Amino acid sequence: MTPQRHSDTLGEKENQGTMPKHVAIILDGNRRWAKKNGLKIAEGQEAGCRRALDMTEDVFIEGINTVSLFAFSTENWRRPQRYMLIFPFFFRQKNKVTVIGKRKNIPASLGDAILEVEEATKSYLIMALDYSGRLDILQACKSLAEKAKNGLIQAEDIDEKLMENELMTKCSEFPIPDLLIRTGGEQRINNFFLWQSAYTELYFPTILWPEFGKADYLEALTWYQQREKRFGLRV
Repeated sequence: MTPQRHSDTLGEKENQGTMPKHVAIILDGNRRWAKKNGLKIAEGQEAGCRRALDMTEDVFIEGINTVSLFAFSTENWRRPQRYMLIFPFFFRQKNKVTVIGKRKNIPASLGDAILEVEEATKSYLIMALDYSGRLDILQACKSLAEKAKNGLIQAEDIDEKLMENELMTKCSEFPIPDLLIRTGGEQRINNFFLWQSAYTELYFPTILWPEFGKADYLEALTWYQQREKRFGLRV
């Protein structure tokens, strides 16, 4: 969905319908923003991180319990690894953070920052770093297979709930995103939350992530509130 922008107040938006419990955001457009502004790619990445910092207070509007930010995918390792060194900017804050994804390739300095902020907080701002939706499903299947092998569960006991309890988003009270926003205009989810997004509302604004502000976020929430959610059922 490519939205049409209009102006509403926060109060008007909150009264239009049910707020999502979990909002996921794919932070796309940093490189294109840098190119558009005649800047280096690294400067675009830094601008994207700063935008994430600026938005961390605004995203937890009343009713929203969990926000997930897809900042760095497993596939992004094909790009120069120095970009990972920018992410510590995000952890110099007071917000509560949980990090999902593989960690063995993350620089030690960033890994230390992640551990420090996780130990200090227990909330549901989820940062996906070195994350892959396929690998998330695969590791969950392996974990269930191991439990079945060891007699902890029976194969016939495996259902969607058990599967979700093995996914990396099990850290949240609301692991399934109600709304997924991808900035930058691309209309795909790029290996992010593949299991979790089966019935998620997908919103694709054309604005690049470093330019995505509070008004744009509220526009996405208004769009969500106006959607009729059937979860695969005919009404």
